[in-house]
Amino acid sequence: MRTITIQQPRKVIIGAGCLSQLCDDYLQQGLKRLFILTAPPIRPLIAEAVRTLESKGVAVEIYDNIRQEPTVSDFYAVLGIAQEFGADGIAGIGGGSVMDTAKLIAAFADGKQRVEDCFGTGFVKGRSLWLGCMPTTAGTGSEVSPNAILLDEADKLKKGIVSPYLMADAAYLDAALTVTVPAKVTAETGMDALTHCIEAYTNKFAHPVIDLYAREGIRLISHHLLQAVKDGTDMEAREALLRGSYYGGICLGPVNTAAVHALSYPLGGEFHISHGLANAILLPSVMVFNKDSNPQKFAEIARLCEAGDTAEDSIRYVSRLSKACGIPTRLSDIGIPQSAVPHLAEAAMEVTRLLNNNPRPVTLADATHIYESLF
Repeated sequence: MRTITIQQPRKVIIGAGCLSQLCDDYLQQGLKRLFILTAPPIRPLIAEAVRTLESKGVAVEIYDNIRQEPTVSDFYAVLGIAQEFGADGIAGIGGGSVMDTAKLIAAFADGKQRVEDCFGTGFVKGRSLWLGCMPTTAGTGSEVSPNAILLDEADKLKKGIVSPYLMADAAYLDAALTVTVPAKVTAETGMDALTHCIEAYTNKFAHPVIDLYAREGIRLISHHLLQAVKDGTDMEAREALLRGSYYGGICLGPVNTAAVHALSYPLGGEFHISHGLANAILLPSVMVFNKDSNPQKFAEIARLCEAGDTAEDSIRYVSRLSKACGIPTRLSDIGIPQSAVPHLAEAAMEVTRLLNNNPRPVTLADATHIYESLF
């Protein structure tokens, strides 16, 4: 059995009202200046917790203007605010971009390294600030992963930083905070989480222990995503999606994703397509490309989704689910010109960190063909 390392926060709190536990954990550290990154719709949901902290002598600074696909420049702008505030702890309460930015601020607040020097795996040397993460979307699983993504404007390419120092001290999962997420974002982030699980399960470096998380994530998301899109107040569906996203996040550290994510990065970098949308459009075509590498596992995906028992059934199901959730099926549907394909393919080939995980080697011609198939 291949050796893997599974890293998680020191603790994960799952359940209604666990925001209060985040406050308690912060206070138990004896800290006094908490920098919270969040999004405007979430501010009312955390207002009572902020008042509680302030009543106990904590200075709280809230930043809620993080873009969906934050750039390196965006990161430095927020980092400067956190440093000027003198933060001694960071809380990321939001979607993947919010939590990724929070993780990076906690790691780079001491000014000893620059984020540009740490793209890749294992380059971050430490983290000095307490870090808590609380997802408000069921998508990235960033609350329990050692990964963070930024858009490098210079290369027009999204790049990842992977380090155990980006693992939060604690993660807090409360599905009630996901209820405000619009149907479109629910669909896209849900398909992102499904992609994490499918790519981890079919990965060249798949592992039987991680397969347990990936399989359960696939089952939960496939059975509940459409219902959450149709009725965002359905707490059973919201809770199932949040658990599925959490399982997908666990998969990211020891196994990670593969060609779907590698091909999606240039779409986000150059055309600012949301991460989940890019993954959702690419996923069926990459599954077609990969299915013969392990037909048994792709067939098992169909069985987990209760959609048949062949590899082809799994691909058809994923395509139907995405379409039923209102997600476009082609790059041409979201304004990507076919003339961009050569550049997109060349950029995707630079994402070797993820392409190396794919169960089947991906050449430039292969990448070009996958993009071309979506017009």
